Amino acid sequence: MVVTLDDTKRSALAVKLADIKALQQLLIENEQQLIKEVSDQEIAERLRNMLNDDQKNLGVLETVIGQYGIQAEPKKTITEMIEKVRKLQQGSDMSLYEKVFQHELLKHQQVMSGLTVHKAAQKIGADVLLAIAPLNTINFENRAHQEQLKGVLEVLGVRELTGLDADQGIWARVQDAMAAVSGVLGSAVTQNTDKKDLNIQDVIRLDHGKVNTLFTQLLASNDPQKIQEYFGQIYKDLSAHAEAEEQVVYPRVRPFYGQNDTQELYDEQAQMKKMLEQIKGINPSNIEQFKGQIKQLMDAVGDHIRQEESSMFAAIRNNLNTEQSEQLATEFKAAKTEIQKKLGVVGAK
Repeated sequence: MVVTLDDTKRSALAVKLADIKALQQLLIENEQQLIKEVSDQEIAERLRNMLNDDQKNLGVLETVIGQYGIQAEPKKTITEMIEKVRKLQQGSDMSLYEKVFQHELLKHQQVMSGLTVHKAAQKIGADVLLAIAPLNTINFENRAHQEQLKGVLEVLGVRELTGLDADQGIWARVQDAMAAVSGVLGSAVTQNTDKKDLNIQDVIRLDHGKVNTLFTQLLASNDPQKIQEYFGQIYKDLSAHAEAEEQVVYPRVRPFYGQNDTQELYDEQAQMKKMLEQIKGINPSNIEQFKGQIKQLMDAVGDHIRQEESSMFAAIRNNLNTEQSEQLATEFKAAKTEIQKKLGVVGAK
């Protein structure tokens, strides 16, 4: 039986990631609605920038969940809360100020959830921390959004109470606060100012980094149970990654990467799958034999990775534009998600 690392902890973290994704979708809906309702062009522009960030970050979240390797559903309490907030935000019972206030609270919830996941990952394992690393960018941007929303609330609140415009120095204070946030979080949060979505090379490279971390952790352990757990995660991660590449990536690159080179990638993965099945039948208590087979698998995977990250990635850069490469990443992530579900890599509610 193939088991995965710390199943209870990993499943709990998967549910939290599903909660964050559900909230991210609500944030996008809210911003689309608020842009329609606000008449102040400066506020509308700030909301549009937030919307662009949040739409990009939804894709980043999907990448994180795929990297993490466990598909889950959000908690019932979260889905119920989201439905209540959605009705209020789309209704007419609340003023614009109240709607923005509720939105800022959701941003705060998203920030705290993201930071909590990051801290929890530090306790579970290096492979988990690596998988959720892109979440750090979202944490930083949501914190910056909070500061902007505070400025929006001041402007709307003063207008609602007095009918007059607030002190325009508000926006300068907001910028100062955002700079302070950058200083405080800069050491703890990986900031990425590049607004593009992840391309297919980024997503594949993240998979490669995670499996290499798992190999390192397995070879450093002499606990048969832990060795089996690390192998279980390697088995599931490599299986989902390989099948998604064969469904989506290799057929797309074959016309410009070449029939022979593409077939070599298929053949290498076929050999890798065969090795995975062979290792699956070895008792991890026989540590020397088990690790010997793992080292052979690691060498084979390493050769495969080097080919993909050198010649295949170069072919992609030379033949696909940015939009096409990002679209291929989206298709790859969607395929991997479905494969993970079929493999039973699903977290409990």
